[in-house]
Amino acid sequence: MTASGLSPGPAVAALEQIYRDLHGRPELSRQEHRTAALAAGQLAAAGFEVMTDIGGTGVAGVLANGAGPTVLVRADMDALPVLEQTGLPYASSLRATDRDGHEVPVMHACGHDMHVTCLVGAAWELAAARDAWSGTLVTVFQPAEELGTGAQAMIDDGLLDRAGRPDVVLGQHVAPFPAGLLGVRPGPAFAASDSLRVTLYGRGAHGSRPDAGIDPVVMAAATVMRLQGVVSREIAGDDTAVVTVGALRAGTKENIIPDDAELLLSVRTVDPAVRGRVLDAIGRIVRAEAAASGATRDPLVETIQTFPAVVNDEAAAERISAAFSRRFGPDRVFDPGPVTGSEDVGILATAAGAPCVYWLLGGADPRHFAGASTRAEIVAATRDVPSNHSPLYAPVLQPTLAAGVAALTTAVLTWLGPS
Repeated sequence: MTASGLSPGPAVAALEQIYRDLHGRPELSRQEHRTAALAAGQLAAAGFEVMTDIGGTGVAGVLANGAGPTVLVRADMDALPVLEQTGLPYASSLRATDRDGHEVPVMHACGHDMHVTCLVGAAWELAAARDAWSGTLVTVFQPAEELGTGAQAMIDDGLLDRAGRPDVVLGQHVAPFPAGLLGVRPGPAFAASDSLRVTLYGRGAHGSRPDAGIDPVVMAAATVMRLQGVVSREIAGDDTAVVTVGALRAGTKENIIPDDAELLLSVRTVDPAVRGRVLDAIGRIVRAEAAASGATRDPLVETIQTFPAVVNDEAAAERISAAFSRRFGPDRVFDPGPVTGSEDVGILATAAGAPCVYWLLGGADPRHFAGASTRAEIVAATRDVPSNHSPLYAPVLQPTLAAGVAALTTAVLTWLGPS
C-alpha cells in the first residue's frame, strides 16, 4: 500500500527520481516543454485521455470512471529566474533566455516540481484504484503560474470545453512549514497580485555636473522609501496589504547620470477596496516624487500582470479539512491564516463556476520546528527557514512527497469516493 492507502502507482523510488529530474531541469514560464512532455507521458501510461499544448504548454488528462462528479486537480509547472544555492546533488545549474531576451539562471525555487510530482503520483494511484471511486478525474498541468497568465491561457484555449467542466477545483502549494502538515484556509486564502513597472524620467548629465541634469536615481531612491509608507500609514492594521519594490534599474556607469530609472513593484491585497487604495497611493507618490525632483516628463506606471485573490469555498474547504483530519489526524491539519502570496488557480474555478479548495503542503524539515505546536509558533519558526523564491529553497523530499500524494488522493476521494 502507498502513503494514501490506495493501490500503488509508480514505486516511491520512481516518484522520487521524477522529482529529482524535474528539480535539476527546471523551465521558465511558457517554456515548460520538457516538463509537459513528462506529465503527458505519465498520464498516458496511467490510462488517461491526454490533451497537450493547451494555452501554450498546458496538459490535461481525463479519466472517466462511471457516473459521478467531475473533479479538476491542478499543478503548476514553471520555474523561476533564480540561481540555485541549495547545494543539493540534484541542484539546477541551467540557464535560459527569459521573455525579455536576458540570459538568466533557472531554479525550481517555488516548489512547482513537487506539485507536478505529487499530481503524477496521485494520478497513478487513482487510476489503479478505480473500484474505490466513481466519476471523472481531470488532472491539469498548468504553465506560467509565475506570470499569472497560465490559468487564463488554458481557459481561453478551451480547457473546459475539451476536458469537461468540473464540479470542484482542487490543488496544493508546498510551503516552508513542517513536512507532513497541511494548511487549509476557508474563505480568502491567497492574496490578489498586481505587478507594476514604474519608469521615472530625468535628464542625463555628467556625474561631475549633477546640477546640469535631473537625477532619476535619486528620484527612484526617494520613491522607494516613500512607498514604504503606503501600508504602514495608509492601510488599516487589520487589512492585508504588501508593497514590495523588487527591482531598481538605472544607469550604466558611475560617472553618468542616466535619463531614466525603472522600478518593478509587487502589490498583494485581499480586499478589492484596499487594492484600490494601495494602487491609488502608489500612483500619487510616484507622480509627487517626480514633481518634487523637477522632472519635465510625467512618470509612466504600467501594469505588467494582475490576477485575483484565491477564495476557498467555505463549505468545500471544511469538507476537505475534515477529510484530512480523518486521514492524517487532527494535529496535522491547521488554518494557516491568509497568505500574502498569490496564485492564479482560482481563475480555473471562477471560469467553471465551481468551488475552489487550495491548501498548503508543508515541505520544511520538521527538525526546524521542534517545540512549535500552535499556528503562531509555526508561523514564527518559518522566518528562520528558506522560503519560496529563495535561492536556498527546496522542500525535503520525504515526507513531503508522500504527504502531497496522499493529500491529493484524499481530497479527490472526498468528492468521488463512496458516500
